Amino acid sequence: MGIEVKHIPVALEQCIDLLTPAIKNKSKPVLIDATLGLAGHAKEFLKRFENLQVIGIDRDSSALEIAKSNLIQYADRVTFIHSTYDQIQAGLDKAGLNLADAILFDLGVSSMQLDQAERGFSYSQDAPIDMRMDQSNPVSAATVLNTYSHGELAKVLQNYGEEKFASKIAENIIKARQSGRLKSTKDLAEIVKESIPAPARRTGGNPAKRTFQALRIEVNQELAVLEKAIPAALAALAIGGRLVVMSYQSLEDRIVKSNFANLTKSNTPLGLPVELPNSAASYKLLISGSYSADDAEQAINPRSQSMRLRAIERVAA
Repeated sequence: MGIEVKHIPVALEQCIDLLTPAIKNKSKPVLIDATLGLAGHAKEFLKRFENLQVIGIDRDSSALEIAKSNLIQYADRVTFIHSTYDQIQAGLDKAGLNLADAILFDLGVSSMQLDQAERGFSYSQDAPIDMRMDQSNPVSAATVLNTYSHGELAKVLQNYGEEKFASKIAENIIKARQSGRLKSTKDLAEIVKESIPAPARRTGGNPAKRTFQALRIEVNQELAVLEKAIPAALAALAIGGRLVVMSYQSLEDRIVKSNFANLTKSNTPLGLPVELPNSAASYKLLISGSYSADDAEQAINPRSQSMRLRAIERVAA
């Protein structure tokens, strides 16, 4: 029996539809779930494809333990890797494999991490200011808040939270830490609220959302990992292999979109009637633009509301 944790895989059927052509009719297809989480997506793939081999990567050891329990009936077909999602090649090496037929990324913070108050990801629950996806990481959000300079804090909030009031929030964070007022997520959310003018707080949801996102990205180096992960995943695909990426904020989606755009462009000069030898792109987009969850899924699974899904296929070496 798997450990019961409330979890609804985002865009499950879309992921299966997009990746099935790369998996079906193969004797031993390989799927890398680079953000395994609680294994909601992986479990459904293993259930539907009886010869499928899965490499499951996750930096959260708590999530990995639950995933192992949830996939216990498929244990002989799964290789588990405790690492960040850019370690695609290391996952293949551990499994004794060369290439993958399908790769899946479901980025951002997981439902489990948000729901466990003590992890400190949520501004709606009072807890220590932690935000580490990998609990063995020595740097927590509290470390960032208590050691970064005003300039460093403002840069993090501006770059990763797109926060207009980054300088004022950073100033008040430093005042609060000096007076011993910065102890919990509730304290931080209150400091952010006080730093933002009242008219600006009336729109866009909780005013602390951008600051919490920025700190989480900084602590977990999410964008730096993603910058390495997308090229690593694309390089690991077999010809005919497919990659699906789900992102939940614009900074992530921008990285994915840019990588995909660069790799699907032909090198043949514009205006020529035929493709020059060796100039055709080695990858093709499977979706024009991106896919969003429909109203029905958003109603059932609020986490899917900000999701953008992009997909690409390798068509040549």
